[in-house]
Amino acid sequence: MTTTSSLAIEATGLVKSFDQTRAVDGVDLAVRRGSVYGVLGPNGAGKTTTIRMLATLIRPDAGTARVLGHDIVQEAHAVRALVSLTGQLASVDEDLTGRENLILLGRLLGLGRPAAKARATELLEAFGLAEAAGRLVKQYSGGMRRRLDIAASIVVTPELMFLDEPTTGLDPRSRNQVWDIIRALVAEGTTILLCTQYLEEADQLADGIAVIDDGRVIAEGTPGQLKASVGTGALHVRLLDPGQRTAAEQVLARELGTVTLPADPAALSVSCAEADRGAEAIAVLARSGVRIADFALGQPSLDEVFLALTGHPAEAGPGEPTAAVEEEEVV
Repeated sequence: MTTTSSLAIEATGLVKSFDQTRAVDGVDLAVRRGSVYGVLGPNGAGKTTTIRMLATLIRPDAGTARVLGHDIVQEAHAVRALVSLTGQLASVDEDLTGRENLILLGRLLGLGRPAAKARATELLEAFGLAEAAGRLVKQYSGGMRRRLDIAASIVVTPELMFLDEPTTGLDPRSRNQVWDIIRALVAEGTTILLCTQYLEEADQLADGIAVIDDGRVIAEGTPGQLKASVGTGALHVRLLDPGQRTAAEQVLARELGTVTLPADPAALSVSCAEADRGAEAIAVLARSGVRIADFALGQPSLDEVFLALTGHPAEAGPGEPTAAVEEEEVV
């Protein structure tokens, strides 16, 4: 049983509207301390607006929430002292070096000069940025900027960290590096609220997941529970030649139904409850000249779960209102 004292976030009925658009429509969340909790949904689902409310950047129109035991409206300053927020865009100064950024933030957060320099050196080494420490951030790659941005968020290690689309636009190697950083933070006791539209990311990292669509939580559970809720198996296929994915998709759609296309350009997945039908579909692929690297019949991916729950892929959906930045800040 989860008690209130064991929760890092407890939200009930959060609502937020921008003009005529209700971006968040009654969201409930219960996030256990020391865990990674994934909030999944397409662009426009309400993920970023939910994070901005919990981080005290905008007021909810209705509902209540407590973060680390503090009310997000009545005790906003206490919340801000305990959390950090890494948004979708890098927040470091491009005209400073990586080392200068971290030292500056350390000084602003109350560290003495020697302590700020020592902490900057520690983080640069931990995040694989020591060799680039003296270079201007404008010369960094996207993956390096993202790692520096996360490092900047933990100059003083927070009890709770909000990560909003932390790996958007990163190549697979940089994405894996960010995942390793997140795992290390949680191992040291930090709670992570991870908003993402990459379902593989949530599958890799999250202990619990809330699926949000149209501003509402439509499903919640562990990755395994969500997969089991679909009630069917899935055929996962990986091709030798990614250029044949379109041909493979056409064959599998004809044989089994709607095909899901993961981020891996050589991979496909499709719902398939019967092993015999899956085997026949593989045989048809082979006769069609599609070269298969490997295949498996097992649990559906989170991509299939999301498609079953919402009727559209995780990456679909209208853009979330950007007017959040215009809303009043909680004081």
